[in-house]
Amino acid sequence: MTAFSTIRFVLGDQLSPNLSSLQDANPKTDLIVMAEPFAEATYVPHHRQKIVLILSAMRHFADELRSKGFKIDYFDYQTRPTKSFTDALHTAIDRHKVPKLVITEPGEWRVLDEINTWASEFGLDLEIRPDDRFFAPLSAFDNFAKDRKELRMEYFYRGLRRQTGILMEPDGKPVGGQWNFDHDNRKRLPDGTNPPAPKTFPPDAITRTLLERVTDDFPDALGAVASFGWAATRQDALAALDHFITTRLPHFGDYQDAMTTKSATVYHSLISPYINIGLLLPDEVCRAAERAYYNGKAPLNAVEGFIRQILGWREYVRGLYWFMGRDYTSRNHFDAQRPLPAFFWDGDVSLNCLKHAIGETLEHAYAHHIQRLMVIGNFALLTGLSVKEVCDWYLAVYIDAFEWVELPNTLGMALYADGGIMASKPYAGSGKYIDRMSDYCADCQYNPRKNTGSDACPFNALYWHFLDRNFDKLGNNPRLGMPYRNWARMKDNDKRALIAQAETFLSKLDRDDTGFKDRQGQLF
Repeated sequence: MTAFSTIRFVLGDQLSPNLSSLQDANPKTDLIVMAEPFAEATYVPHHRQKIVLILSAMRHFADELRSKGFKIDYFDYQTRPTKSFTDALHTAIDRHKVPKLVITEPGEWRVLDEINTWASEFGLDLEIRPDDRFFAPLSAFDNFAKDRKELRMEYFYRGLRRQTGILMEPDGKPVGGQWNFDHDNRKRLPDGTNPPAPKTFPPDAITRTLLERVTDDFPDALGAVASFGWAATRQDALAALDHFITTRLPHFGDYQDAMTTKSATVYHSLISPYINIGLLLPDEVCRAAERAYYNGKAPLNAVEGFIRQILGWREYVRGLYWFMGRDYTSRNHFDAQRPLPAFFWDGDVSLNCLKHAIGETLEHAYAHHIQRLMVIGNFALLTGLSVKEVCDWYLAVYIDAFEWVELPNTLGMALYADGGIMASKPYAGSGKYIDRMSDYCADCQYNPRKNTGSDACPFNALYWHFLDRNFDKLGNNPRLGMPYRNWARMKDNDKRALIAQAETFLSKLDRDDTGFKDRQGQLF
């Protein structure tokens, strides 16, 4: 048996050749350990496509390391099942008697807590290295957040623009004279416009094997696998990035908030899962978009809007997650406790916007950020759904979801459960917003222009009910001054009708565990 001096433990979201724990790895002296603990695929009922993507990408990455001469001690769930990362490490150490372990810091608190037990449990020299695949170290966010009452992304983003020089002029000013172009990026998709399909990849033998087994092997998982076309290798992920830059980025900015029945993905990149598991690096992605602007291939509003999602939001939510600590998961500003309706698990719901957003999620393991925030998240916020259940659902169903990125976006942005640490106001909206940004309402049985009555869009009454019941917590929010003034000016009869409409809806939601339809499929 070969004597190894060091174990390099690689997690399933660390599939990057330049990973900090691998940068000085030596095939002659180092053993690489990778594991697929069953618990990692089942602690929430992950989407089956998510399970397949991560396991396939891990197995491809292990093969890539083997081709470079490394010895891999790989624990796949089928032939070498393990309960946990610790269980796999125990077996590896018993077999190889290695005195030192090097690992890149994990992305989640629960995994870090597990790793922190290893030095004492196994009596080895444990080195946890920073994950330098991000633009900013965690200490940078700590310094940013120090003495700030509000932790807004915009200012953190501007600092990273200056630090990296991305879309910056030599004099230190942003290209185009402004930091963001949000006002240009809120267009509804024109009726005659059909976005091009995203690039997909036929499953190879490794992926096909997982697709054939995932339903039987993970019976509690959810979602369909028929549409699986994700990239499981870095080579394919780079091809997906190039396809986005050349065919979708030019229109991404204008229509990044648009929703349509014609396309589940509109002009979005669909590369977030590749970045989050390490097949692509955020710097190379942002530089590719920046080159498209300088080469005249994409307009500034599209390029800046795309870069802001990575250099801005992605870096910001990661910093916020670690800065807020383990108890961030328990925040619940509005004391939202209503159980998740059954239609979150099967998409069988009469509201067309929810039917599409949830149905496409279950079919593809994907929905874009406005579907997540202003349809599904908005509904969860207005109806007071359980913060924990909603966060667990988002973590389970989306192919790009890991707790460090999912939790702040769901708990902080979508649900305002942190009370405004992340967002300056709740992202609550009526059916009129959904109608303005989508074509969902055209074929819906509910009318977004009606507030009360059997065919009124439920979002409308729910919106006013939400503001009314949370006046003590939101009434002094300066960004909600206008809607509260509008509410105060309404006639008492109109107010009572809206409240009654919303409470009837919520009562039906509570009584019907299959959704909010009665036996005839009608709400009222």
